[in-house]
Amino acid sequence: MSTSAARAILQLLPLNAPYAQERLSKHFDVIELWKEADPKSVIAERKDNIEVVVTSAMTPTPADLIDALPQLKAICSQGVGYDAIDVKHAQGKKILVSNTPEVLNDCVADLAFGLLLATARKLGHAERYVRDHQWGTDAAFPLGAKVSHKRLGIVGLGRIGMAIAQRAAGFDMDIRYHNRSERIGISYGYEASLVDLASWADFLIIATVGGDSTRGLINAEVLKALGPNGIIVNISRGSVIDETAMVNALASGELGGAGLDVYEAEPKVPDALKSMDNVVIVPHIGSATNETRKAMIDLVLDNVDAYATTGKVITPVPAL
Repeated sequence: MSTSAARAILQLLPLNAPYAQERLSKHFDVIELWKEADPKSVIAERKDNIEVVVTSAMTPTPADLIDALPQLKAICSQGVGYDAIDVKHAQGKKILVSNTPEVLNDCVADLAFGLLLATARKLGHAERYVRDHQWGTDAAFPLGAKVSHKRLGIVGLGRIGMAIAQRAAGFDMDIRYHNRSERIGISYGYEASLVDLASWADFLIIATVGGDSTRGLINAEVLKALGPNGIIVNISRGSVIDETAMVNALASGELGGAGLDVYEAEPKVPDALKSMDNVVIVPHIGSATNETRKAMIDLVLDNVDAYATTGKVITPVPAL
């Protein structure tokens, strides 16, 4: 399809699969916006026949873009989070919004546990110790913390939180969690207070949703409660932790360590974190495996196909 009157998809970012563009163009004329020299002019010219926006969990899809597309019927996003999309505004206009849940649970949970192990056992520090030729010198390597049989607090016991808990069970850990409300039929202990959970836990893994509802949820009081031997791991969104409070707690020794995949102002990472040996930092790679990224792209394409043929999507975001 190529005519300006054809049903169109506004694609905000590339989908890194060789078959993606062919599948998108099966039902729609595809506008690859990132290739356009003047994106605003393209949107203005094609606004009356754009029915679908393809975006991602990290690609801003604000209300003004939604409002600029009067024929928009569906937003199909790659990623489980949707805080970069104004979902409430879209749903208020009866626009379908889909994400890609489930398919990344394992890889994100694997990374969460990898960050916990790396931080507790000082694996990043240990690698630098070897690479810097310190092994065999007078520079002794410090002891780490045991992970097995310790107390793990999980903030957000959704799909990914449950996958993390399953891995923790293999390490014979005592597990408790915090949600907005207690989950029925779950054997893990529930803590209604985040401070109480942090006070109890040796390690705290953040697996809750991002967005305004959880912004700054992990504050200075929670970090202090986790304590000088405690470790926090974040694989959710950087906004969930008060980043300044965390940096200060790590620098002062009030908090023992941190394993971080996400940050408040990505890709900016506070310089202070880069020099701390009690911190492991990685560049938002929770879903970054060949298998999971393919599954995420496939689900985006399946959602587009479903809308094109049925007017519905397979994995709609719940009403906000």
